[in-house]
Formats: sequence, structure tokens, C-alpha cells
Amino acid sequence: MSIFNLFRKTNLECPRCLGKGLVDWEDIRRLNKQLRWVPAPCAYCNGIGKVPKEQLLKVAVDCTYLTIDLPDSEIEKIKEGHEEAIEKGKQRELFVDNIIRYAEHHLSQNMDAESIANLYLSTEDEKAPFSVEKEHLIKYIQLVIDSKV
Repeated sequence: MSIFNLFRKTNLECPRCLGKGLVDWEDIRRLNKQLRWVPAPCAYCNGIGKVPKEQLLKVAVDCTYLTIDLPDSEIEKIKEGHEEAIEKGKQRELFVDNIIRYAEHHLSQNMDAESIANLYLSTEDEKAPFSVEKEHLIKYIQLVIDSKV
């Protein structure tokens, strides 16, 4: 074994995209991220299909918050295990989960996406750490509704 091999980082096939560099619907189902992700370049491996072995210890493969649409600086903080970024991610995941449950609950009352969105927005706390625009919320709630059909 060469002395240089001792210092070389070990890269593994990305466990999120399975080395494809792209998260597809199959990956989304496998990681149970329906309604949370859409097919896109893989943020876990930056679309290259390989990750440093150490990354697996710092950030969960199914970290909902780690998506390609975040600023690069935030992605790096998450990958480095920065506590504040990880906590922000957990709060974001709770926010999304709550919207899904809220929509599912009101769907059982035969409400449409726009009615559910209007009700949600009328009760949203102005100091909430996350917010969403009405048109995006309606589209998202419609996805929740369509997933239940």
C-alpha cells in the first residue's frame, strides 16, 4: 500500500441517487420523500454520483432539507453537519409535514385546494419561521390531494 493511499479520501456510490447523479421518482419512493422532493440533480453528491465516506456520518441520506435549490453555502453547512443548518432543516421538514397533515385533514371535509390554502393562510402565525405564497401553497395542496386519489 502506498503512503499516498492513507491520505486519499474514500468516495462511495451516492446512497441517495445510487450513483446516477439524479434523484428520480424511484429514489423518492425508496427514501419515502413523496410530496417533499421532485426529480432533480442530487444535492447529496452534487450530481456526480459519489460522496466522501465521512459525509454519511455527518448528514442523513434522506435529509429532506438538503435539496439542490438551496444556496451552495447552505448545502455545504448541512454536509459539514453544522448544527444550526441541521436544526433549520428539521424545522423546515416539520413545516412541510404539518402542511401535508393540514391538507389531508381538510380534504376529509371535502374542501378544495384553494379553500384549504385560504384557511391555512388566515391562521398562519406572522412570526412563523417559514411561510409560503398563496399560489405555491394552492399548487402544493393540490399535489397532496392528487396523491390521495
